[in-house]
Amino acid sequence: MRIPLRPVLLLALLLCGGCASAPPLAMLEGQTMGTTWQVKLVAPRDASLDALQAGIQGEVDRVVAQMSQWEADSDLGRFNRAAAGTWQELPPEFFTVLQHALALAADTGGAFDPTVGPLVDLWGFGPGGPGFVVPDEAAIEAARARVGWARLQLDPERRRVLQPGGVELDLSGIAKGFGTDQVARYLDAAGVRAYLVDISGELRARGKRPDGTPWQVAVEKPGTAAGEVANLDQVERVIALEDCAIATSGDYRHYFAADGEVYSHHIDPRTGRPVPHRIASVTTVARDTMSADSAGTAIMVLGPERGLEWARQRELAVLLILHDGEGFSERMSPAFAELVAP
Repeated sequence: MRIPLRPVLLLALLLCGGCASAPPLAMLEGQTMGTTWQVKLVAPRDASLDALQAGIQGEVDRVVAQMSQWEADSDLGRFNRAAAGTWQELPPEFFTVLQHALALAADTGGAFDPTVGPLVDLWGFGPGGPGFVVPDEAAIEAARARVGWARLQLDPERRRVLQPGGVELDLSGIAKGFGTDQVARYLDAAGVRAYLVDISGELRARGKRPDGTPWQVAVEKPGTAAGEVANLDQVERVIALEDCAIATSGDYRHYFAADGEVYSHHIDPRTGRPVPHRIASVTTVARDTMSADSAGTAIMVLGPERGLEWARQRELAVLLILHDGEGFSERMSPAFAELVAP
């Protein structure tokens, strides 16, 4: 599971420093999913930062061990290689994510589809891909024949899923968000009451900063170099988070160009091709990061009109940044507009 995007960046130190009388703000960090994680937190007096570091790393490592398509011995890899007609028992976390993914697939008419793996590989964005080349029609149709969320059958009582044959799961549009939530659940259980978890731009907040202000995060402008936000000129919007999550899906860092065309890593499972529309990024604020992450992926595929309407109907807080000539424009759902209202 390698997800190098980082379209939402932490600006806590840039925007507002803690005051001298506030509790100390600790920062822990590590590596996961081909990227990095960071946690800013106010630790309980008796807490060991080393223990918290190890616990957080253990949570993200478990997500990788279960759901990474880049690790051959992961539970996901085992399912993808399983023989047709066999039931595969899944760990609880994996099963939870797959249930959510299939519900979202049904709700979006297949715009979000966890079985998109063969197409992701075909276009060069997965571990089994041939490199960044444009496939021919025959190859696209052959891969599409192996894609289809409705082909999966779940057995909730025994926490199993049926491999119908040739199905390859790809949970990269949801697993990073779930991993962020897992870290948050671990910190809750460890007695941490104020934190901001960041896994490469997927963020989950609890409580407030040591100075009593909400956690502040920034949606960066498309085109900013990864990790290079240094001033507010590179920021599209600043969002205050408290006991909620934010995630961004973007097309401007993970793509390839061929014969004058640009091909995004967001593949439409319904057509077998990268999405062709004007969305540069989708930022979603939700109660949990798994929901924000997966909804953003779905909207990237649905497109600006249908995606925004889908978000409105579900009262989701969504910001779309659109390619507009040589620059960008933005559109937002009513729920998002309320978040940024003066």
